[in-house]
Amino acid sequence: MSIVRRSRKSQWQRYSLLIFLTGLVLSLVLGSIETPGKIATRDKFLWPFSPTSPWNMPIGSKAHYLPANIARAGFAGADQEYLFKLSKGDPLRQLYEPGAWGEGRCKGTKPVGISPLPVPDNLIVPDATSKPYNTPNNASAFLLPDGKTLVQIGPLARCQPGSPLYGFHYYHDEDIYGQGLGGSHFGSGLSAIGGSIRKGELTSDQPIRHALKILLWGEKYLYYSKEIPGHRWPAALADNNAPNQYHGKNPALMQGSLLAIPPRVTEASLHLQTTPGKKLFHALQNYGAYVVDDAGWDGHYFTVEKGVLEEFRKTFGYNFEGTGGKFYNDFMKLFQALYIIDNNGPKSIGGGGKPRVALAPTIGN
Repeated sequence: MSIVRRSRKSQWQRYSLLIFLTGLVLSLVLGSIETPGKIATRDKFLWPFSPTSPWNMPIGSKAHYLPANIARAGFAGADQEYLFKLSKGDPLRQLYEPGAWGEGRCKGTKPVGISPLPVPDNLIVPDATSKPYNTPNNASAFLLPDGKTLVQIGPLARCQPGSPLYGFHYYHDEDIYGQGLGGSHFGSGLSAIGGSIRKGELTSDQPIRHALKILLWGEKYLYYSKEIPGHRWPAALADNNAPNQYHGKNPALMQGSLLAIPPRVTEASLHLQTTPGKKLFHALQNYGAYVVDDAGWDGHYFTVEKGVLEEFRKTFGYNFEGTGGKFYNDFMKLFQALYIIDNNGPKSIGGGGKPRVALAPTIGN
């Protein structure tokens, strides 16, 4: 990613001043002032989709905040996603439906009706396990060699080098330059790459500049009725078992709901204690987070790229996931501070009005 550099004195000083003033006016229109550390362009794979995509639009000044009434959960977790850029030279491998949701995903025999994907032989994604019980969503996204097309699969599995891939492909392919709504979070139909916390985002000194994704316990929080079938824009669906699975009481809180921390709340008022907790606070206040799946138990989750958890532990000396500690406490305070942006929609992304921060910069590649 390119970084805006400080201007140097030169014979072109007058032109530099003119450029600076023009940039200042544009920044004020967008709601923030350009600074020397501001990112001028972005990498489409690391920060995908249009500046006006729901994953990139900030919360607006006309946002209507409704209480979400989310309580502390017993577990702070991470739903890991697998994100890949594919190359033409790698072997073409067929995709098969998983043999099971639990252990045995790599035993499927039914081909999925998409073209084989070029994947390196060393790409491995472990099977689910019965002991200990572990059935991760493994939402995944593959950027094809054309540099444009995103194929999204879940739950992704590949147990042996050089073997086929296993997973479902329910949603049509997305354009990485587009809105990026659909994907392989099959509780909502939403993207596996948009809104992901990427490697480096929690450990760098730069803010997170996009919306996030969260999982809530459907039994306790997500709403379903015949009139409101468990999802709202930008989600395309709810879990197949939503009528029996969702027992939340708030009709505004369901798959696809956008949640954010209101402007009146501050780091100090929440008594946040950790650096990553404070970084997540600003992302949630400036951009919010979309509900994309059911946690399935008493846990709150952020979605993260595979590798983030190891990087987090190495940098901060404690785990992202857990049931106690300073970061766990910050994590829970953030969820408790979330409100629903009830007027989020295709014509008022983030609630509409003046964005809290500048829109995403131009894609540079």
